[in-house]
Amino acid sequence: MTKAMHVLVRGRVQGVGYRQGCRHTARRLDLVGWVRNLQDGRVEIFAQGPDDGVDELLDWIWAGPSAARVMGVESDVVAPDQTLTDFFIQPNPASFSG
Repeated sequence: MTKAMHVLVRGRVQGVGYRQGCRHTARRLDLVGWVRNLQDGRVEIFAQGPDDGVDELLDWIWAGPSAARVMGVESDVVAPDQTLTDFFIQPNPASFSG
């Protein structure tokens, strides 16, 4: 069965190889989706694939790479995105100045 998750990760998760590690782990688990840094210092992830693979990625998200310090994870089950064919790193959102 296919499961899709939207995840927000806070802590020291930018500049420590978090996105690259997430992509590597997700691809190893045959998941599709994306990961990106947010302006507020969090990392946002959308991942989908087999239930057990998504659950294993969620375990990795809590740990992260060795230089990361994950302080909190918010995750929600969401509708799958059938257009995705790979797991990739999205560009950072444009900075907002207002």
